[in-house]
Amino acid sequence: MPRRGPRRARRAAGATVLVLALAGGYAAADAADVVPGPLTTAPPPVADPWPDAPGALVPASPPGPVLPAAGRQAPAPEPGRLREVLGPLLAAPALGPSRSAVVADALTGEVLLDERAGEPHQPASTAKLLTAAAALSVLGGASTLPTSVVLGAPEGEPEDAEGGGDGGAAPVVVLVAGGDVLLGAGAGDPAAVVGRAGLADLADEVAASLAGGADGGTAGAPAVRLRVADPLAPTGPVRPPTWTPGDVALGFAADVTGVAVDAGRLTPDEYAPRAPDPALAAADALADLLRARGVDVVGEARRTDPALVPAGAPVLGEVRSAPVADVVEHVLRVSDNSGAEVLGLLVARASGAPVTPEGATSAVRDAVAERGVAVDGVALTDSSGLGDGSALTARALVDVLGRAAREEELRPLLEGLPVAGLTGSLAARLGDEPAARGVVRAKTGTLTGVTSLAGVVVDADGRLLAFAVLADAVPATEPARAAVDDVAAALAACGCR
Repeated sequence: MPRRGPRRARRAAGATVLVLALAGGYAAADAADVVPGPLTTAPPPVADPWPDAPGALVPASPPGPVLPAAGRQAPAPEPGRLREVLGPLLAAPALGPSRSAVVADALTGEVLLDERAGEPHQPASTAKLLTAAAALSVLGGASTLPTSVVLGAPEGEPEDAEGGGDGGAAPVVVLVAGGDVLLGAGAGDPAAVVGRAGLADLADEVAASLAGGADGGTAGAPAVRLRVADPLAPTGPVRPPTWTPGDVALGFAADVTGVAVDAGRLTPDEYAPRAPDPALAAADALADLLRARGVDVVGEARRTDPALVPAGAPVLGEVRSAPVADVVEHVLRVSDNSGAEVLGLLVARASGAPVTPEGATSAVRDAVAERGVAVDGVALTDSSGLGDGSALTARALVDVLGRAAREEELRPLLEGLPVAGLTGSLAARLGDEPAARGVVRAKTGTLTGVTSLAGVVVDADGRLLAFAVLADAVPATEPARAAVDDVAAALAACGCR
C-alpha cells in the first residue's frame, strides 16, 4: 500500500459561484441568484458584485429547494439536540479511536458541540486553513506578487565570464523571484489565477527594453547572460523536512522555489512530474522566449545570490500575479501543496522570520495567534499539511473559520473552500446528499491513517455554522471519508431545535 493516496480530487470542469455576503448577516440563495445552495437553473449563475470571488459553473440540474437566508435572525442549534444528532456519527468505528470535533456558531463564536476540542491531532491538508489566514493577514488579499527581470551583474560576478557572439562582454540580466509559482508559459490571462502573469509578456518587455538601450546602454548588445535570484530559495529548491521523496516523485508537490510555471509541472496533469528546480526551469523557458524575440542568451541560466543583485538595478520587465486573495482561494480549492508552502515562506519573509520551512510554520502560527486564534497544541511541520507530524486542534480550525466569517480581511478563505458535490476536493463527495450538495463548504484532509474535514455550512434553519472533524488513527480512508461526510450532511440537514 503506498504511503499516501491523492490529496486532491481532480479539478471540477464546472463549479458554482458561491458567495457568502456579510452585511448584518449572511444571505444565501440557490444558484439562480447567488449561493450556497443546490444549483437549480440554467443559464449559469452570475455572482453578486460583492464579494468578487471566483467560482465556476456546472450544467443545469433539476429544480430543487432554495436554501433559506442565513443570518443573525436564524436560530442557532440547541447544543443538546446537536449532540443527539451528531454524537452517534462521531462515534462511528470508521473514524477510529483518536478523533475530535467542534461545531460553533460562525457569527458569534459560541461553541455548540465540543468533542475533545483542544486535543491535538494530525490535520493533513486542513492545515492549509491556518496558512491561508496568515497569508491574508500578513500579506493582504489585494497585494500581488512580482516576477521581474533586472539589468546588472551580481556583485562579484565577472562581467565577461561568458563572451558574446562578437567576443565582447555579455551583460547580465537577472530573473528576480517574487513568490509567483503560478506563472503561465505564454501570455498572461487577466481572468485566470494560474497564468495571470505570463512569461511571454515578461519576455516581450525585456526584449523591448534591451532593444531600446534600457538605462544606459544595452541597445545592440550582442548577447546577455541570464541569472536567477530567488529570495525564497536562495541556494536552490527547498523541501520541508517531513516531506518524503515520494511526495514529489508522485506529483503531490514540487520542491519549493519562489518562481515557477504552473507550480513546476512538466505536463498539464494535476499529478504531473515536476521540474527538479522549478525556478531554473522558468528561467530556461524565459531564455527560449527571449531567443525567439531576437535576444541572444548565451550559456545556461544559473542561480545567483539574491543579496548580491545590485540595489536599484534597472528593471527591464515585470509581471504580477493575481491578488493574494485569489491565490489563497486557488490553494484551498485544489489543495495546492506547493502554493501553500510558498505562501508560508512569504509570510515568514514579511514577518522578519527566517525564510525557511521552519521559519514559515512559526510565522504562520504567530500570525493566526495575533488574530485571536487559540493555538495551544498547534505545532506545524510544514505549511501545507502534506508531511507527517503536524498537530492541530479542532478548536483552532473552527476559530479560523469563524474569524473568516466575521472579519472581511479573511473572507477569501471561506470563498476558496471546496463546495460539496461541485468543486475542488469535494467535487466527488456529498453530491448525492440533497441537504449538503452546494451547501457544505469545507477543506478536506487525507493522509494514510488521517482523515479530516473543516468548513462552514448553513443549517436547515438558516444559521451559519463552522465545524471541524479530525481523526488520525482511521482504519481505512474511504470509510473514514464517508463518516466525516455523514457528519457534515447531518449538520446541514439539522436545525437541531
